[in-house]
Amino acid sequence: MIRALYSAGSGMVAQQMNVDNIAHNLANANTVGFKMRRTQFQDLLYQSFVQPGASAGAQTTVPSGLQLGLGARPVANEILFTQGNFVTTGNPLDLVIQGKGFFQIRKPTGELAYTRSGAFHLDRNGQIVTADGDALEPQITIPPEAQSVTIASDGTVSYSLPGQTAVQQAGQIQLANFVNPAGLNSLGHSLFAPTDASGEPALGNPGGAEGLGSLQQGFLEQSNVSVVDEFINLIVSQRAYEANSKIVRASDEMYQQVNNMTR
Repeated sequence: MIRALYSAGSGMVAQQMNVDNIAHNLANANTVGFKMRRTQFQDLLYQSFVQPGASAGAQTTVPSGLQLGLGARPVANEILFTQGNFVTTGNPLDLVIQGKGFFQIRKPTGELAYTRSGAFHLDRNGQIVTADGDALEPQITIPPEAQSVTIASDGTVSYSLPGQTAVQQAGQIQLANFVNPAGLNSLGHSLFAPTDASGEPALGNPGGAEGLGSLQQGFLEQSNVSVVDEFINLIVSQRAYEANSKIVRASDEMYQQVNNMTR
């Protein structure tokens, strides 16, 4: 019964973290470029009373053994980089990546971060930046007298000036990709940082031979969170938490019966 208490307690802790993860996904259901996380569980150590395959006689072995597990724990909450839905905005600085890849963002510390959110703006110097003011890398500047901005599917940024028919090229957007995007470190603000698990970024132009996706101007990629699926996961997790709590209650009642045997 001691094992039952601790096993059920570990299950309650695991399901609580699962609910926390579901709450985070639902809170970001409308966050541009957000990628949902999925909690993964792992069973804990086993106590062996009879080892499977142990000798039962001179020429026989135990077919299955007797082992009791000691509960469960959350081991990871993997980021799922499935494509979110596209919504049209009409804003020439809103971009989506149709396929693999990340935008490169230069943080104030000088380090590079990576994002799927393509909601960009112009700062007072005409530089393309995020909502937090962090610059897109490579840096691209649009002059204040520019009448229109065009971003091609291959990342070429151009603009037109008053009285001129020829367009001017402002720069080239490059994307980064990782061998294991699920290993990226979440920094908040829809930004990710590379780790040893993700590998180093591979750079290239959108739609190029590196397998990177192409850009679409005037669209934004919505969160890939499915509200219906998250509510189903919430119900399942809540019922699992309830079942573990009933095991704790049943174990407590069994202890009470044992304690009352001498009375």
